[in-house]
Amino acid sequence: MKSFFFLFILGMSLWFILPSNSIGCTNLLVTKGASKDGSVILTYTCDGEFHPILKQHPAVDYQPGDSLVMRDWSGKIRGKIAQVAHTYSYVSLINEHQLVICETTFSGREELINPQGLLHYWDLMQLGLQRAKTAREAIAVITNLVAEYGYRSSGESISIADTEEAWILEIIGPGFGSKGAQWVAVKVPDGFISAHANKARIGTFPLDDPENCLYSANVISFAVEKGYFNPASGEPFRFNEAYCPSTPKNLRYAETRVWSLFRRAAPSLNLSSDYHRAVPGAKRYPLFVKPDKKLSVQDVFSLMRDHYEGTDFDMTKGVDAGPFGSPTRWRPMNWKVDSVEYAWERPISTQQTGFSLVSQSRSWLPREIGGLLWYGVDDTYTSCYFPLYGSVDSLPKPFTIGNLNQFNWNSAWWAFNLVANFANLRYSAMLPIIQSVQKELEGTMLSDQREIEKKALQIFKTEPQGAKKYLTEYSVSQGNKVYQRWHKLGIQLISKFNDGYVQDKNGRPRETGYSEGWLRRVVKERPEQFKLPQMNPAIPQSKLVD
Repeated sequence: MKSFFFLFILGMSLWFILPSNSIGCTNLLVTKGASKDGSVILTYTCDGEFHPILKQHPAVDYQPGDSLVMRDWSGKIRGKIAQVAHTYSYVSLINEHQLVICETTFSGREELINPQGLLHYWDLMQLGLQRAKTAREAIAVITNLVAEYGYRSSGESISIADTEEAWILEIIGPGFGSKGAQWVAVKVPDGFISAHANKARIGTFPLDDPENCLYSANVISFAVEKGYFNPASGEPFRFNEAYCPSTPKNLRYAETRVWSLFRRAAPSLNLSSDYHRAVPGAKRYPLFVKPDKKLSVQDVFSLMRDHYEGTDFDMTKGVDAGPFGSPTRWRPMNWKVDSVEYAWERPISTQQTGFSLVSQSRSWLPREIGGLLWYGVDDTYTSCYFPLYGSVDSLPKPFTIGNLNQFNWNSAWWAFNLVANFANLRYSAMLPIIQSVQKELEGTMLSDQREIEKKALQIFKTEPQGAKKYLTEYSVSQGNKVYQRWHKLGIQLISKFNDGYVQDKNGRPRETGYSEGWLRRVVKERPEQFKLPQMNPAIPQSKLVD
């Protein structure tokens, strides 16, 4: 079915590549009490080598007895599920009721993958958006569907938010040939934030608090049966350690990102790096933290732009950053020298990001106005978010076209991808130019948001459909503006930084060379090769020539 195509491509890109530890996703959850304006905020970097296609799906009514066909990668039917009488409209990962669903894959125990299960996690995300109005309803939709039709994916952390609550649902299959799944869902306490990044994060959880925690009936007994947990050990049951055991590799790959989000949002906690470096006895990071100050949407943009700058793991420093401080590390992430295994840092901002979003779900506004995605493509550090309201019925064309196999100037993703890749040639010089454009555009859109929504609300009072049309036109215009500016920026950078020269303000090419620090590294590595001999002034030049 065409309506499944985008999330199917998204999911397959993650499914087949993630086990190599080369890509993944990052989610940040901000409760209404932790946000500056009272929004419930989710973030999502969908990382994988794929070209995202932005889609809008209308609400649909169905007849009794209708079914929904589920297809595999080749288009072959793998099964059907019962259709509901009415599905809600959604754009990207937000539906008309301001429900948002995002994810990160934690893989976990591979023996629990059930290839006979019908539903992948991306199927469940879409079905949740189509069939639920609230986060609690979405949890029920997802878990009831896997109980009836089976779960096909590996371990998954799913972020779910509505206008009031934010939840983390962690789920993993039962193994070959069995229906259902093992899962636990925990509500993020109001006033707190949480995060996950390709490793299960729910540890201990209450068994008698359905207001704040839900779980499958056999989540513990199944772990005991499989030998994942021994009740006689004296240790409490932890979902994450039972179904996604910690290793030095997955701690570094995943928990470093969580640590960086928490240490920036709550520096007063002074969280140690020991846990994500797998230091024995290190204290685990909490599932939730209270930020030192309430977070604005702009603060959240900044949090999702991160290479561990200012820490011991700063990817813009060191010989691995090259002469111009580039944080980009080419895959594979793991490599060996003299039989010793090493790994590059895995940052929140990565060149592998297909698209990212920052959502706002706002209880004080009509749902047609309150549900909003700030949407961007490619690397978060060099991308630009534009507002995309959940009620739109049209999209900016540059974000709806293109493919990974052929460069296309008309594709927004290719325009952003070109700028990001070209910047790696002279990162420290080009980044300030890119960020100035990013800051200008995002700053204007953020400052305009209040007046735009004020006008939309005025229209809504007398003509709800008129408000939807107004916000659709605004969203499309902002997406087109961002694309056009990045198209221009790509041409500007290619013209300014050419053949190792940098044009000055008059358009003249100038030699700028390398930083003194990097030149000192060159000299230290090869002290004699580049040294010019010193002339002896006592010997006339003519005596040196035959």
